[in-house]
Amino acid sequence: MEPQQAGVAALAREIEEFMAAGGWDQPPQLFALVPTAALLDEQPELAGQLDRANPLTPVAQEALPEGDLAEALARIAWPDLVIGCALAQEIIVLPPGSESELPDVAEADAESLRRAAADHPQRTEARLVAAVLREGDGACVMRLRGIGTVEGTDESVDEIVESPDLAPNLLEALKATLLP
Repeated sequence: MEPQQAGVAALAREIEEFMAAGGWDQPPQLFALVPTAALLDEQPELAGQLDRANPLTPVAQEALPEGDLAEALARIAWPDLVIGCALAQEIIVLPPGSESELPDVAEADAESLRRAAADHPQRTEARLVAAVLREGDGACVMRLRGIGTVEGTDESVDEIVESPDLAPNLLEALKATLLP
């Protein structure tokens, strides 16, 4: 893994851990990825909160507007200081082959598809974090909610999956927000 790729993957993990600390049932959250040194130059009062050794710092943005996420992302333009961005969102994951049990995509609206996925008996709730840099490196981290149990107990355990292939379309949409 290239150093830059490792860096964006570490940021995606850091953002997922930050979101996990807030629990489930959170709205989508957008983050700007900014050089830590530049952020400290602009806001020296953050010196006690940020580690200058980390090249990039995720900065949470204002809440995204309600409605279609793709439309909201299409309206975003970042200043030059922002060299990457990330999005954390809760999603429903369905098992392979379950697409045939959903309404026909061509005929159904997005809300109908969301409802059908949420009502599916084999659904898994998950949180997906996708992060990209202007240079094109991208990473995804997904936390699958309550996939297993702690051995000998009924306590559920989340599973973490990391791969840039988890959400290629979302990575492309985030990259588009970084174009000049």
